[in-house]
Amino acid sequence: MDLVLGVDIGTGSSKGVLATLDGRVVARESRPHRTDNPRPGHVEHDADAIWWADFAAIARVLTDRAREDGDDVVAVCTSGVGPTVLLADDAGRPLHPAILYGVDTRALAEAAELQERYGAEDLLRRCGSQMSSQAAGAKVEWLRRHRPEEFSRARYLFMCNSYLVFRLTGEYVLDHHSASQATPLYDRHAAEWIPERCEEIAAGIPMPRLVWPSDEVGRVSAAAAEATGLPPGIPVAAGTIDAWAEAESVDVGRPGDLMVMYGSTMFLVAVTDGPRTSPALWGTAGARPGQSTLAAGMASSGSATEWWRETVGSPPVADLVAEAAAAPAGAHGLLALPYFAGERTPFADADARGAVLGLTLRTTRGDVQRALLEATAFGVRHNVDALEDAGVEVRRVVGVGGGTGSRLWPQIVTDVTGRPQELPAERIGASLGDAKFAAVALGAVAVDATWNSVEVVTEPGPDAGVYASLYPAYRRLHEATADLQHQLSALERSSDRG
Repeated sequence: MDLVLGVDIGTGSSKGVLATLDGRVVARESRPHRTDNPRPGHVEHDADAIWWADFAAIARVLTDRAREDGDDVVAVCTSGVGPTVLLADDAGRPLHPAILYGVDTRALAEAAELQERYGAEDLLRRCGSQMSSQAAGAKVEWLRRHRPEEFSRARYLFMCNSYLVFRLTGEYVLDHHSASQATPLYDRHAAEWIPERCEEIAAGIPMPRLVWPSDEVGRVSAAAAEATGLPPGIPVAAGTIDAWAEAESVDVGRPGDLMVMYGSTMFLVAVTDGPRTSPALWGTAGARPGQSTLAAGMASSGSATEWWRETVGSPPVADLVAEAAAAPAGAHGLLALPYFAGERTPFADADARGAVLGLTLRTTRGDVQRALLEATAFGVRHNVDALEDAGVEVRRVVGVGGGTGSRLWPQIVTDVTGRPQELPAERIGASLGDAKFAAVALGAVAVDATWNSVEVVTEPGPDAGVYASLYPAYRRLHEATADLQHQLSALERSSDRG
């Protein structure tokens, strides 16, 4: 039997699947890894020790498993965290740890200067997004200014999936979606690099050839085959940033479709009827040729609840979820803000901070857990409001990711937004989207083929009324405490944590 391999490199772990050419998952593998935070605002991965090592280990395990069963791996695709920035020398060797997406806020000053240079209106119109800590172009500018020695030696500009493609095939490419998150370097209407801006910001670094995620971009080399166990010569698809591969894994591809990804961070991808813009969101190329999307990302969601679990002694997740489910909507009078790592959309504020209001001597750990889940749901609604303000008609909501393993969190989001939500049968996420891209590159399936059936639909329940009254309070709490959040953030940054 012919199988396709998809591997996704996440923030805290990597996952891989083997799938049949019609989308049935036959094997899966995962590998945890660490994310480095060497100083405030810096969030990094070692590209070889994490990206390549994880990919090689997962590929070898799954390829060996296929061989044991008498099956053949016939194509491969990868995705990863993004937008990331990794500069490499003329041999493709990394010159520094990879700078991660919007959770890395080191380039805020550079983003502000580039915003001033090119103008908010032009950036929004031409690139689809304004400058923020998410923008890859600002991270390149930071490297140019703060790491001049490494920058002078740079000959490649990689993101996670493009680095893995290079290691597998020797090809230097980047998919259009990832490029559209390299603001201000990519024109999403012309679907090409902006030469004069690339020369200003990435001087001396040739830009990668642009492709679509499902394009075949090369074949597995003999050296890569030896390192990974993959068959030499099989096709490699370009891949993309993880959230867009995740959207493909649940067949979010038509205008009006919205993916809500439950993970360490919360991510939303809405497919739009042509390029749309919003100063509060990210307008990008989609994962399918010619597709446009409008996206949103919360800086922390599952990571905030994991922080709480560790703070109260790391009880089993199931126990904490059960305690949260036993608390009523509104968590016995608690209201939380989810900005534990700043916020990305619908407002870009690296100095926003989390809060829990309403604590009493009767508050339980389950109450706090529920309040944090509710806070992320309010954040989702805030972003959905921004999508509607941009003219997006959300017709279908699909949940995916590790946070859908329990029905509680998706149900809270459904109740807060007032929108039914589909939960698919297979929720492993981006790695399944990668497998689909590999099958498309192989010519075995169309990019708009349905690969994932709906298992259950959550409908708004009786708690929706409680949340409708709490949502305005959530918005007022942020507005009322924003200045104080910034004051406390400054105090945190000045403190020595050792």
